[in-house]
Amino acid sequence: MHIDVNADLGEGCGNDGALLEIVTTANVACGVHAGDLETMRATIAAAMRTGAAVGAHPSFPDREHFGRRRMERTPEQIERDVTEQIAELDGVARELGARLRHVKAHGALYTIAARDRTVADAISRAVRDYDATLAIVGLAEGEQLASAGAHGLRAVAEVFADRRYRADGSLVPRGEPRALIDDTDEAVAQALRLVREERGETICVHGDGPLALAFARAIREALEARGVAIRSF
Repeated sequence: MHIDVNADLGEGCGNDGALLEIVTTANVACGVHAGDLETMRATIAAAMRTGAAVGAHPSFPDREHFGRRRMERTPEQIERDVTEQIAELDGVARELGARLRHVKAHGALYTIAARDRTVADAISRAVRDYDATLAIVGLAEGEQLASAGAHGLRAVAEVFADRRYRADGSLVPRGEPRALIDDTDEAVAQALRLVREERGETICVHGDGPLALAFARAIREALEARGVAIRSF
């Protein structure tokens, strides 16, 4: 059994270098909800040193709310937003001799795409038309994965170690109580259960969480102790 461990990075949270010693995939902010050209370069360069795969982490254009607020954007606007952000990060990656492997939407855009096929399709079109070899990472059993497959793209199912789930498999919204897991033992237990149930190909630890480093280290150690190989998808 094997699993990828990913983190959302390049968001100015200070743990990127240490997290990249643990995770196998980096979702790099594209300068819209967080980051800038300097942080993109630094994050990609650090990922290259550790061998972590690199992907784009596009968002609603909402820096004020860290991309975690719904914005009313047309499908055409979303498609353009995502295309521009992939291109920005891809340009930096190519300068450094790296190649992007995937796209994973950020924050509210990710959450909406998991249940709204119109939004999911806008993201899929952007990825397909920019580079159809890029995979799309989305919430396990969500609309984004179905959309990616329908557009001829590789769909990578993602699960979360640091977010609580509803009974229907959706994430508890961040504005609700107990949406976030804040205990290392609980995060590890959830990660182990999700991997054991083979719910996804990659498991996320949010890089901006105060316990991100502790979570990532404990989760990797627990998985490897049970014979689970950690490698990028």
